[in-house]
Amino acid sequence: MTTAQTNAVRPEVTAFFDKASSTISYVVKDPNSASCAVIDSVLDLDYAAGRIGHDSADAIIEHVRSNNLTLEWIIETHVHADHLSAAPYIQEQLGGALGIGDQITVIQDTFGKIFNEGTEFQRDGSQFDRLFKDGDTYTIGSMTAQVMHTPGHTPACNVHLIGDAAFVGDTLFMPDGGSARCDFPGGSAEQLYDSIQRILALPDETRLYMCHDYGPGGREISWETTVRDERTENIHVGNGKTKAEFVEFRTARDAQLAMPKLIVPSLQVNMKAGSLPQADDTGPAYFKVPINQL
Repeated sequence: MTTAQTNAVRPEVTAFFDKASSTISYVVKDPNSASCAVIDSVLDLDYAAGRIGHDSADAIIEHVRSNNLTLEWIIETHVHADHLSAAPYIQEQLGGALGIGDQITVIQDTFGKIFNEGTEFQRDGSQFDRLFKDGDTYTIGSMTAQVMHTPGHTPACNVHLIGDAAFVGDTLFMPDGGSARCDFPGGSAEQLYDSIQRILALPDETRLYMCHDYGPGGREISWETTVRDERTENIHVGNGKTKAEFVEFRTARDAQLAMPKLIVPSLQVNMKAGSLPQADDTGPAYFKVPINQL
């Protein structure tokens, strides 16, 4: 499939912003049918109280149902470290196949050890319905989506190119937000730079949709930009910044960042396709907190 063929379609994109995690989830609809996909859903978590909620996911479910849409795919651009995935909850309500990059197995192996998951935890990605390789395609109604493997933030990051729109996960932020951190296990500033260059090689008018926005400088939250604007204005990689410049900046910046507040529960849940911890013999379910491991 060529880029020109991909960009011939303009999917209908509806965004859902989760203020607690600054995450944007998407419903991506085929303009020629009722078929759609959900990308990067959020399960609400009051971590201090240990309470799960479904308001964010229910908003997506209501949108799909009220517009008589058919959910074909639930896509994770990567294993999120700042929110829990609502994929199983949405799948139970609406159906659809759950997909993630095939390098999820690297994440499962790494964090399976950190969280001492034991031999019962399968590290082969079998918790997901589809594991995508670089260049793989899948369909949403009449649209053909293409997967780009974009490691750097994590080994399992993918960009999903759907018509003239690309859903970039944490690979890029808005031009004034720059790029994602690379200091998680398996991260690499060198790889992230190369991955971003693949995105910036797409046609200028390609719509880019972010997974996060934090409103730098107090500006209004935003999540859509273009390849042209990222290429010329991105504060970390735009206007011809070299790999050496990027790696030097990213390495110094990452050394100053604190761990995401929800990294412990998020990784435990998301590496298992959104499955919450199983209750123990006494009844309750618990998250594990590894000491001095992250």
